[in-house]
Amino acid sequence: MFNWEGVSEFVSVAETESFTAAANRLGISTAQVSRQIGALETRLGVKLFYRTTRKVSITDTGQIYYNHCRQVLDGLAEAERAITDLHQTPKGRLNLTAPVTFGEKRIAPLVNEFVARYPELEVNLTLSNQMLDLVAECYDLAIRLGELEDSTMMAKRLSSRTHYVCASPDYLAAHGVPYALSELDQHNCLQGTLDYWRFEEKSKPRHIRVKGNLRCNSGWSLVDAALKGIGIVQLPDYYVQAELEAGRLVPVLDNYRAPDDGIWAIYPHNRHLSPKVRLLLEHLSEGLETTEDLMPKTIGETK
Repeated sequence: MFNWEGVSEFVSVAETESFTAAANRLGISTAQVSRQIGALETRLGVKLFYRTTRKVSITDTGQIYYNHCRQVLDGLAEAERAITDLHQTPKGRLNLTAPVTFGEKRIAPLVNEFVARYPELEVNLTLSNQMLDLVAECYDLAIRLGELEDSTMMAKRLSSRTHYVCASPDYLAAHGVPYALSELDQHNCLQGTLDYWRFEEKSKPRHIRVKGNLRCNSGWSLVDAALKGIGIVQLPDYYVQAELEAGRLVPVLDNYRAPDDGIWAIYPHNRHLSPKVRLLLEHLSEGLETTEDLMPKTIGETK
């Protein structure tokens, strides 16, 4: 059986670079910390620290041992939190981030429902299109859209989104309806941040470069331009669904529509999913599947 004696003292000294500071952190005497470290070094048969009268620094061997010990202690802490949280009402702080537009339209209303259900929670929702560092900035989870790149993050697919190519009836009456991807060259294609649109042809993905006289990084601006008959646009459903249902925009090239892509919740792979996070994931998943619009794998992050 593994001998735990001295491990907590060793980790504390490694992190504080001081026997005294480690003793204060652990609430024991400096002499006891020193004895435990000495006994640990004897048991392992290695030197873990360089000691001088002014400084304590970890050896290369000690650094390797620290990396493993830190993971073990983190795992034990997570296990303890998992057990303690089993029968607790969700409370405390919960940090999450989501893209701005999708967050405003779909995520924020669902989060508000969740807070109303569990008033002891303190939720911090940050809407940003920047790729925030979840670990460094202490986020419990992030909502990401589209294809995800490999990284150290874990992901849960919550729902999916559909991209539509559409235009106003007036534009189509004046310029004709495109029936083939090659016909897009004859149309004014309103662009966002990318200069290509995604399609599928004969079960294969295709990226078609488009051009037009208007580019904007705001989806709402492109919707407005399409409604004014300026051109054709490709946007996710949460921008255009209401306009399509009302007939103010008309879908085109549906036979070439790309498969729906994912709406994901991502979180650090080594972070225990507490009940509050797990409940929020369930709530978001159910809400995204059933609600059209509430407001006017080891995988990583995407735009």
